[in-house]
Amino acid sequence: MAENAVTLPVPAFFKMAQDLSRAMVPPAVNEDDSYSAEVFAEVMDRTARATLARATAGISPAALGLAYFDWMTHLAGSPGKQMKLGEKALRKWMRLGRYLCTCAQAPNSGHRCIEPLAQDSRFDHEGWDRFPFNVISQSFLLQQQWWHNATTGVRGVSPHHERVVEFATRQILDVFSPANFPWTNPEVIEKAQQTGGNNFLQGTYNLLEDLERLIGQKPPAGAENYPVGERLAVTPGKVVYRNHLIELIQYEPATDEVRPEPVLIVPAWIMKYYILDLSPDNSLVRYLTGQGYTVFMVSWRNPGKEDRDLGMTDYLQLGVSAALEASLAITGASRIHMTGYCLGGTLLAIFAAALAHTDGEQLASLSLFAAQVDFTEAGELTLFIDKSEVTFLEDMMWEQGFLDTRQMAGAFQLLRSNDLIWSKVVRDYLLGERTPMFDLMAWNADQTRMPYRMHSEYLNQLFLQNDFAEGRYRVGGVPVVAEDIDVPIFAVGTEHDHVAPWRSVYKINYLADSEVTFILTAGGHNAGIVSEPGHKGRHYRIATRDRHDGYLDPDSFLAHAKEREGSWWPAWVAWLDARSGAPVAPPSVGAPEKGFPVLQDAPGSYVLMK
Repeated sequence: MAENAVTLPVPAFFKMAQDLSRAMVPPAVNEDDSYSAEVFAEVMDRTARATLARATAGISPAALGLAYFDWMTHLAGSPGKQMKLGEKALRKWMRLGRYLCTCAQAPNSGHRCIEPLAQDSRFDHEGWDRFPFNVISQSFLLQQQWWHNATTGVRGVSPHHERVVEFATRQILDVFSPANFPWTNPEVIEKAQQTGGNNFLQGTYNLLEDLERLIGQKPPAGAENYPVGERLAVTPGKVVYRNHLIELIQYEPATDEVRPEPVLIVPAWIMKYYILDLSPDNSLVRYLTGQGYTVFMVSWRNPGKEDRDLGMTDYLQLGVSAALEASLAITGASRIHMTGYCLGGTLLAIFAAALAHTDGEQLASLSLFAAQVDFTEAGELTLFIDKSEVTFLEDMMWEQGFLDTRQMAGAFQLLRSNDLIWSKVVRDYLLGERTPMFDLMAWNADQTRMPYRMHSEYLNQLFLQNDFAEGRYRVGGVPVVAEDIDVPIFAVGTEHDHVAPWRSVYKINYLADSEVTFILTAGGHNAGIVSEPGHKGRHYRIATRDRHDGYLDPDSFLAHAKEREGSWWPAWVAWLDARSGAPVAPPSVGAPEKGFPVLQDAPGSYVLMK
């Protein structure tokens, strides 16, 4: 029997059977259900929903159905909207008809009647400008545009349901994109002519290999060429502290002198820490040590079902607080620069607010990378988060004890289905080519689980109820808010972040009552942070708001902060330097005399847990 399952004695089981049989015939006298019957009913309900969740990749059918019902009923009661949609459909047919006439005169002119969205690269191949593929692609894009008009702007539909319906309809349409079928994709046809059809044989081989890896729960093809500790996460360091939840890595100094304030990095527990220590040429850790900083890194344990009851408090105490105490004890420093990435940044902001009530002097600064403290505009991830969806996820986690990596990966892939799903189908299975593996992709496939209790608390208290931003979140029974943070803040948002949209990250500017330096950098949630100097095509904007300055909204920030070329990393180090003391001799790695001996070489053991 599974751990933590409810074990019922035999007499109670028979009592439940009686209660169930009575339920078939209305009792003459109302009787309260027995405790065992209530437990049995709850277990049945949660098990049924958990089973359904595995079949739907964790997406609640009830949440999706409610959204579509809201949209359809309001659309049915909007004759004016229906009339406009009919008019739009007629105009698009006429537009397509004119385009057909143009194509009849010049079939390969390259002229288009509608352009795809900037991020849509499905129709970039020159073959899409030749007849008949130009007509096929243009009719699909016109249809896609019409459905966008149909699913948005219906008066009375809740904003959340509108986003869900628009997103789900777009996903359905993308399944039938002409780019996904070999007989309507000119690039695939051209490849088949060049290879004599061998691309389909190679594509079948790729598909079978991927299915075998998926069933065997192995990483994607090529990831084995990026072993952790050999090619990734190779900056020299030692594990100097370990508890049930974290390993703390201290990196060896790379300069003769270092700043007296160390840097403690808290990554998200949904990811392995080494995204900040990928290859030697794009490692943020290596860059920091090369700039004269003592760097500590939290490496989270990959939780199993035995960790189901670990909550947010455990992540604060066993994670952030324990790492802070160890870092200060080892270095002998009185203050520290703390840095959080994604969910790690959210957790760190809560910790910094709580620390302000006790010993806030320990913090020299707080840096938040793609981290949200207000979740009212948390991007397309909110599509998957409402009460129905959270209940669905809770039941799935309740049965397993955790949220599995594949279940999380599915949601993130849906957010960028064209790039992460359909482009792979075309490239790997139709063209018979393998998408080249690289360090960031190998890291992305090495995900972690999340404990049932912690993720439930996070979804309910932060994502759904927004307790931290609205003053209801408690640490040790004391309410904490972002206004409690009284140290300088360095916040980074990325231009194309689908996980933590930069306008949401930007809200720290009016939530915190301290100096805030905000950077908006090119790239997405991961690539925008891993933005080493020398990386082509990088740029950023930066502005500092003093605690006494007036609020500058996001649009005003874009207008006033000039775009600068290059990586934002040097700007961050300059900001840290201005808030650090004069360089001193580097501390020892580990401090056995203080109870922090060197336990093993980096990257440690927790990062290797599957």
